[in-house]
Amino acid sequence: MSEVYRTVAGRGQDRFEVRGSDFIGHVDTAATIAEAERFIDSVSTEYNDATHNIPTYRVRAEPLREYSDDDGEPGGSAGKPALNVLQQEAVENVVAVVTRYYGGTNLGVGGLARSYSRAVKDALDEADIVEQRPHERFTIAVEYDDSGTVRGILESTGVEFEADYAETVTFAVSVPITEGADLRDRIRSATSGRASLHTETNQ
Repeated sequence: MSEVYRTVAGRGQDRFEVRGSDFIGHVDTAATIAEAERFIDSVSTEYNDATHNIPTYRVRAEPLREYSDDDGEPGGSAGKPALNVLQQEAVENVVAVVTRYYGGTNLGVGGLARSYSRAVKDALDEADIVEQRPHERFTIAVEYDDSGTVRGILESTGVEFEADYAETVTFAVSVPITEGADLRDRIRSATSGRASLHTETNQ
């Protein structure tokens, strides 16, 4: 898989009406299939009075995982057009749900396909598409004596991290995969091997 990929900056939503039917497109980032499914469940729960909630996602894995469902709409009129937009925009680690409130007028397969496609595209536009590099997460556990040194290294490299000061100090770090090994080597060297490092997940 390519090192740099396209995804969304965050959550996006847009709404429009077609011949009495309301369509609401929702998109968000999803680094794993589980995250994508949680987003789908949350939207479906929030809009449980809707006629349809059409889910789709593209999640980076080996291989890339793609999913869509028509949720009761005519076959091929909803899920596949929604997924096609994610494919055409070449976005990954993205989940989308299109909510439809039926307005009493049948739109036909073509009308549905156009509406579901537009809902995903409009929501993507609201969310903003950005380029992202694959990241990995790891934790660093050190005694208080070494915590200032480790924090200084993390701040100087500009990586994302959160610090938890308890009996020991734990840093949860997110770093581009291409930079992770060098950063861990620097921390081991600066702490003379006293730091305990544990790699968690890639995204």
